Amino acid sequence: MLSQVLSSATYGINAHIVQVETNLEKGLQSFVVVGLPDNAVKESRERVIAAIKNSNIQLPHLRITVNLAPADIKKEGSSYDLPIAIGILTATENIKSELLKDFIILGELALDGTLRPVHGILPIAVEAKKNNLRGMILPKENAKEAAMVEGIEVYPMTSLSETVDFLNGEYELLKPFKIDMDEVFAQEKQYTIDFADVKGQENVKRALEVAAAGAHNIIMIGPPGSGKTMLAKRLPTILPPMTFEEAIETTKIHSVAGVLPPNSALVATRPYRSPHHTISDSALVGGGTIPRPGEISLAHHGVLFLDELPEFARNVLEVLRQPLEDGRITVSRSKMSLEFPANFMLVCSMNPCPCGYYTDPAKECTCSQMQIQKYMAKISGPLLDRIDLHIEVPAVKYKDLSSKTSGESSAKVRGRVIEARKIQMKRFAGRKGMYANSDMQSKDIREFCQINSDGEELLKMAITKLGLSARAYDRILKVSRTIADLAGSENIRPEHMSEAIQYRTLDRNLWM
Repeated sequence: MLSQVLSSATYGINAHIVQVETNLEKGLQSFVVVGLPDNAVKESRERVIAAIKNSNIQLPHLRITVNLAPADIKKEGSSYDLPIAIGILTATENIKSELLKDFIILGELALDGTLRPVHGILPIAVEAKKNNLRGMILPKENAKEAAMVEGIEVYPMTSLSETVDFLNGEYELLKPFKIDMDEVFAQEKQYTIDFADVKGQENVKRALEVAAAGAHNIIMIGPPGSGKTMLAKRLPTILPPMTFEEAIETTKIHSVAGVLPPNSALVATRPYRSPHHTISDSALVGGGTIPRPGEISLAHHGVLFLDELPEFARNVLEVLRQPLEDGRITVSRSKMSLEFPANFMLVCSMNPCPCGYYTDPAKECTCSQMQIQKYMAKISGPLLDRIDLHIEVPAVKYKDLSSKTSGESSAKVRGRVIEARKIQMKRFAGRKGMYANSDMQSKDIREFCQINSDGEELLKMAITKLGLSARAYDRILKVSRTIADLAGSENIRPEHMSEAIQYRTLDRNLWM
């Protein structure tokens, strides 16, 4: 007695079809799972047998062999419980269905036969469509996520017995699960915080607007209580809405990592990740025996905020250098090498010295020059060079704190950012992987960042006097292009260049 059921496995943020082959034969009663299963898959034997018995289905005493093919790829997780149970019941002729060859089946079984949700559904749904399969049978908590992929039928189930009845044709009128894409986006795009909550700091708000418009990296330096963290938390509220393609790619990462909330369909708001400074390098970039996405990948198409930057271990910060340039991270282990997307906005904040008051005119700094230099030296030059905007955040004045009027709302600022991004999307139309000015490479900068003779002189003076690097030269041009886009200007004018240069001068004052 032999049966075959389709399931799937995720590797990185992609999925592969797995055939669950079940063979039953007479002999000493046993249950063996082969095909490189991990411990969670091996333990499925106990869950499957208990679930079948508690679903009032009788099993004969036979030798059961389950093979997960291809057998040379590691299988992990509890999602194979349901397909293994369906394979056994098909081999014993408790299920007689032609649907098995057209559907991917996934789900974790409780001992009473009910289904529990699993991870990585969205990339599996994409793979099902790619292989021209009819659809998926899965736990109801995962139905919204799978239904985001058009062109496949999604049938949510609550238990093993319900799945058996469906496959045996007892639910002929059961319709595939559908979802309203517009409603999902509308529900997800809700913010409880606003830029209007921040009093004063108009120059910092301007810098954040420029950063949001071009997806540039930014560092804020200032004394304690000046509003650095408050401003960073509100940055996502002025970012443009995610496109459907961006939302799907981001959701795949969150789904594989297991951080997608239950009954969620999509990550429709730009991610905001703020790891604690005790984080390890592997947790930041991704890793593990079977590599999982790290914080930089979970922040894909969103914001990665590193608060109190010098408190992070130096080796943790240095691993950011390559992803900041390439927009992706490759995690290599002895048995496999996986690539994760990591195109994020890096937002950092820090104090100018250990006590925090080196630049504060109202409070005296108690740190020695040696302490200040040692503190600032924790941030390496190569990492700092990859941050486009350096902005000082001064202490907030009393008149700003006591003001009854609020600043611009996030919606108003976001409107300008969206208009600037529309210009960039039109500019980069047809260029894969380019969404904003920060994505430009050298050849793109030469094409889209032309400056006149006055701008050339201004840039030459800045590079010569400030001793900026070739990378800083490119990044000044990128930021100038973004400022021009915000102004609705087709050409980069000297005033745009001047503002971009001022965002690179702070490091000279503090890192000396």
